[in-house]
Amino acid sequence: MPTSTQSVSSSAAWTQAWARPDFRVRFLVVSVLLVVLAVTIPYFFALIQARPGVVLPDPVLARLPAHDVSEVTFAVIYLSITAGLAHLITRPQALLRVMWAYLLLHLIRIGMLWLLPLDPPTGLVLLHDPLVDYFFYSSPAPITKDLFFSGHTATAVLLTLGVRQRSLQRWLLLATVAVGFLILVQHVHYTYDVLAAVPFTWFSFWLAGKLTS
Repeated sequence: MPTSTQSVSSSAAWTQAWARPDFRVRFLVVSVLLVVLAVTIPYFFALIQARPGVVLPDPVLARLPAHDVSEVTFAVIYLSITAGLAHLITRPQALLRVMWAYLLLHLIRIGMLWLLPLDPPTGLVLLHDPLVDYFFYSSPAPITKDLFFSGHTATAVLLTLGVRQRSLQRWLLLATVAVGFLILVQHVHYTYDVLAAVPFTWFSFWLAGKLTS
């Protein structure tokens, strides 16, 4: 729980940031674009789900028994998001960069999903995310073809890059490794999807730094 001193410091940081026209414009623009993304992306997911794809060979998954670890996976993911946002909300400039990186990350991911039609790995166990399933997947059938690259892993990587506290960054790094491993255990992504999330997220974060500096 934030102390009164931290609350005052956070309030002062937001007051100073909001006084800058460039910050206000960038914050409002990215907020609107993220809302547009949230509204439109379910239709894109439904489109890629209807396309035929290819199954890739994956020697790692071939040796890894599939299990349903949805509850553990999303416990780690949502704890990471909560901890990351609690840190970032007191640092408006860092939050702005993460917001832009998140937008860029999803735009890149949409492009990659369109260019690389894949079918899910052999042995897939459906991953049940109550929030995402309800709000973002507007399809009567589960979405299983949003594969390259892993959005869950990318989100964890982005939070790790975005926070400014070393101890929290180390914790989020461990959480990222856990999320990547658990997703593979569930066979919802190829190993390539999980590994590729790292450079794509780093590039998005780097580019967001250029846009918000």
